[in-house]
Amino acid sequence: MLETLNMYITQYGIIAIFVIIFLEYLNMPGLAAGIVMPLAGIWAAKGHINFLLALVITLLAGVIASWILYFIGRCGGGFLLEKYLKKFPQHREAIERNFDLIRKKGAVGVFIGRFIPMIRTLIAIPAGILKMNFWEFTISSALGIFFWNLVLVGAGYFMGDAVLPLFASFS
Repeated sequence: MLETLNMYITQYGIIAIFVIIFLEYLNMPGLAAGIVMPLAGIWAAKGHINFLLALVITLLAGVIASWILYFIGRCGGGFLLEKYLKKFPQHREAIERNFDLIRKKGAVGVFIGRFIPMIRTLIAIPAGILKMNFWEFTISSALGIFFWNLVLVGAGYFMGDAVLPLFASFS
């Protein structure tokens, strides 16, 4: 997998990074952002791409994907959620906890949610269903995404080739 990923980045550069991160933040199956972002940092450390550009591209991909999920939630998420819960009623409690995070904490809840696995890529849907202010959502999401991505891209940049063996285990 690492070789394939490296080939995509070599061939398509920042476009490949953007698409992979975008799909990850849409919660679509594919290559994990936790592998792609450190690899982007490694590429930046080697001078193939600019570190700041890699960080901005991953941030834009995350924010744009989050906007899409937010508007899905805002425009029809309640209906879709009810259909889902009829099929999987055992998930109601977990889903309600995510809603409570936003109800109680608002923008801070969205920010915190960006650091919690599984919630990180899905927090936008309940924010849309709850009709959270779009700009508050955008700012809190962007800040959470920025710090999460900074850690991952930065890890690749500062640890360089030392982290590659860790990713080889995912292949």
